[in-house]
Amino acid sequence: MTTTTAPITTRTLLTAAALAAPVWVVVSLAQAFTRAGFDLTRHPLSQLATGELGWIQIATFVTVGVLFIAGATGLRRALHGRPGGVWTPRLIRTVGVGMIAAGAFTMDAGDGFPVGTPAGPPAGMSWHAIAHMAAGSITFFALAAAGFVLGRHFTRTGDRTSAIISRAAGVAVILGNGWAMSGGRFGSLTLAIGVSVALAWVSTVAYRLRNHP
Repeated sequence: MTTTTAPITTRTLLTAAALAAPVWVVVSLAQAFTRAGFDLTRHPLSQLATGELGWIQIATFVTVGVLFIAGATGLRRALHGRPGGVWTPRLIRTVGVGMIAAGAFTMDAGDGFPVGTPAGPPAGMSWHAIAHMAAGSITFFALAAAGFVLGRHFTRTGDRTSAIISRAAGVAVILGNGWAMSGGRFGSLTLAIGVSVALAWVSTVAYRLRNHP
C-alpha cells in the first residue's frame, strides 16, 4: 500500500510569508528594548545574535528565513502568469536564504554590547562577521529589488497606491542601508526601519494574495 502526502496549499504558504515580518519585528524589538546594554541608535539588530541570549536572534533569523522561503513558493503560485510572477518569488526566496545565512554567521560583539564589551568598534572582523555582512548585503539587495518588481506588478495591474508603496519600500531599504554604511548618525536605527518597512510590505502583499487570490 502506498501513501501520498497532500501538497501544501498556496494559502498556507502565503500565510508563512505573511507571518515573517511580524515575527521579525516583534521578537527583534522585544529584545532591543529589554536586553541590557543594547541601544538601537548605535547597535544593529543583528548584534542581538551575540552574547548569552544571542540564540534568540539567531533562531529569529532562521525562522523568518524559512517562512520567506516557503512564502516565495506561495507567491510563485499566486502570481503565476502575472506581472512580477517570476522575479518576485525568486527575490523573496533569496531574502529567505540570506536571512538564514545571516543567522548562521553572526556579527562580532562591539561598542559596549553585550555588556562588558569595550566601547567602539571591534579591532578587527572575524570571518563569520564578514560572512554575515555579505549575507546581509545580498538580503538587502534582494529585498529592495523585490520592492521595485512589486511596484511594476501593481502599476501594470492598475493599483497605483500599492505601486507607490512598493517602490517606497525598496527606497527605504536603500536609504537605510546606505546611511548606516556611510556611518551616519543613528544609522543602525535607519537600517532597522528601512528593512522592517520593506519586510512588512512583502508580508502585507502575501496576506492580501492569501485572502484575495
